[in-house]
Amino acid sequence: MTTVEPIKNKKDVEKVERYLEKQSDRDHLLFVFGTNSGLRISDIVALNVGDVRGKNYVQIVEKKTGKYKKFPLNDKLKKLIAEFVKGKRDKEPLFKSLWGRRYNRITAYYMIRDACKKVGLEERIGTHSMRKTFGYHHYQQFKDIALLQKIFNHSSQLITLRYIGIDQEQIDYTYNNFVL
Repeated sequence: MTTVEPIKNKKDVEKVERYLEKQSDRDHLLFVFGTNSGLRISDIVALNVGDVRGKNYVQIVEKKTGKYKKFPLNDKLKKLIAEFVKGKRDKEPLFKSLWGRRYNRITAYYMIRDACKKVGLEERIGTHSMRKTFGYHHYQQFKDIALLQKIFNHSSQLITLRYIGIDQEQIDYTYNNFVL
C-alpha cells in the first residue's frame, strides 16, 4: 500500500477546489468536506442527506474504529451542503454515483487523483490526502498537536506528526538552518 501525502500548499488546495467546482457539485462538496472535517473517506461516503441537512454538528460512529465522533460544520461546509441537498430526501446518500448508487471510496479515489493531476499536483495523492490535508493545515493554524491527536484518535503525538508530514519538515528545517 502506497502512503499518500497531504496537500501542503493552500493555493494547491484552492486550485483543486476551483477545478472540482467547475466539474461537479458533488465532487466539489466531497473534497471540501474531506479537507474541512478530517473524516476518512469511508465515513464521508456513508453519510446520508439527513446526517448533514440543516445541522451544525455531524455525529457518526467511525467505520474503522467504531468510536463515536461529533464535530461542528464550519460555515463554508454549511453553505455548500445547504445548496447541494435542496430537493433531496433525508434518507438518500449524500454522495451518489451517476447511476444513483452510493458513491464508494474507489470512485472517490480516482476522482481526487484525476483532479489533482489536472491542476498539476504530482504528489502521492489519494482520498486519505484529504484527511491528512485537514491535519496538516489544522496543525499549521493552531500548533496544537494534542488536540489534533484527539481529533484523529491517534495513540501518540509522534504518530500524528508523522501522519501529517511534520516530522520530516522539522528535520529538514533544522538541517537547513544549522551551521557549526
